[in-house]
Amino acid sequence: MGKLREPLAEIGQCGLPVALEAMGERWSFMILRAAFNGVRHFEEFLESLGIARNILSNRLSKLVDVGILRRDHCEDDRRRIEYRLTDKGLALLPAMLALREWGERYELGCPSDLVLCDERDGKPIAPIGIYAHDGRLLDHNDLHWRERHELDAEELERVDRRANAA
Repeated sequence: MGKLREPLAEIGQCGLPVALEAMGERWSFMILRAAFNGVRHFEEFLESLGIARNILSNRLSKLVDVGILRRDHCEDDRRRIEYRLTDKGLALLPAMLALREWGERYELGCPSDLVLCDERDGKPIAPIGIYAHDGRLLDHNDLHWRERHELDAEELERVDRRANAA
């Protein structure tokens, strides 16, 4: 794994610590999973997760504060609040799926009974992976870090386009 070790000077600019700070811990991921599955109201989160009210309230507030969820008033009852994923929250789906696959493979030792499928054709999605710009599936031995200033303009444009894609 030596190839993937980031230079010490660059670690402060790494997005991983800020992402982990935004998501927090297990309950935040469980809330996010429920939101991806259509749960919108406080009581629904409470019932589906079996979480204590104070913890749920705290985690929902934090996810709203960091822009992963937004609070909307229900159209049919303005006194009720719905929690909806923002674009920032929706962008976490690949990370959630990668963690799920990892958990099934290394912790459960078997796939889940529920299989995520493409809405269009009903076929299971491909495993989450790391792909080269030309579509090749890569593993950790195929990767190394480069300084941003070492990339040419075309490579930088591709990196920036990928980072800004939503």
